[in-house]
Amino acid sequence: MFTCSATNKRHGRCDTLVVRTLLVMLWIALLACPLAAQSYLGFDRNEYPGNENLKALHQRFSFIGYWLNNPPGEKTNSWAGNRAALEAAGFGFLVLFNGRLYADLKSVDRATRLAKSDAQVAVSAARRDGFPARTVVFLDQEQGGRMLPEQKAYIYAWTDGVTREGFRAGIYCSGISAASEGGEDIVTANDIRQSAAGRKIVFFVTNDACPPSPGCAFPAKPPDPVKSGIGFADVWQFAQSPKRKDVAGECRSYAADGECYAPGVTPLLHIDVDSASSTDPSAGRTP
Repeated sequence: MFTCSATNKRHGRCDTLVVRTLLVMLWIALLACPLAAQSYLGFDRNEYPGNENLKALHQRFSFIGYWLNNPPGEKTNSWAGNRAALEAAGFGFLVLFNGRLYADLKSVDRATRLAKSDAQVAVSAARRDGFPARTVVFLDQEQGGRMLPEQKAYIYAWTDGVTREGFRAGIYCSGISAASEGGEDIVTANDIRQSAAGRKIVFFVTNDACPPSPGCAFPAKPPDPVKSGIGFADVWQFAQSPKRKDVAGECRSYAADGECYAPGVTPLLHIDVDSASSTDPSAGRTP
């Protein structure tokens, strides 16, 4: 503990020494207890929300999902051509590309060929809509559990193809444990990362179980993506529309019809709710 000698008191040095000592102690405390990471709220949905809703949506959300091809289950892509309007409204981006289901892949060779072709489609669409080089494009992997050889061949060949073209690769996948036939708990995000052979992949994980999810909620302090249970996640989808009863059955904050609706927007827009460590998780804004 700091003490002031009679000599220091006589020469008026104590105040300066006390201040310096307190500053050193504060610096040590900050090193030992780093500030909590800042997180930001965003959303994604299959259909474009409409330019008339962007101002109201941006009052609550910092970033928005943006599809480069037809979203899952859709025959058209209503997002194409709307990047400039979204950036003008203040949104950052979560750039998404809908990948192939296992039934489409058939074999490792076919999966690899499809992945290379799909990577070119993703890059061409990103460039056409004005996304800059180094934008992170997230491959949408809808199926969970342990990835089979055909799925891994597709994921990594797609990742390599996107990276070669000067973009960065990300993946949307499950962060929820799924029991395998042998009783082993498999988390898709872990499985993909462990087999990535050093590839740099940005992870957007989904875990809508309550807990850890807050459910269909829009907190002023959004949850840190690592709270999803995946410590390397950069983005966390913590609510889905409609509510998945088998996963999110304990979540009480959805609407009575099971949907999660964006606040302050009329007519109602159902959304999936995300948090990220950046206001622009794909780094897709104009430099």
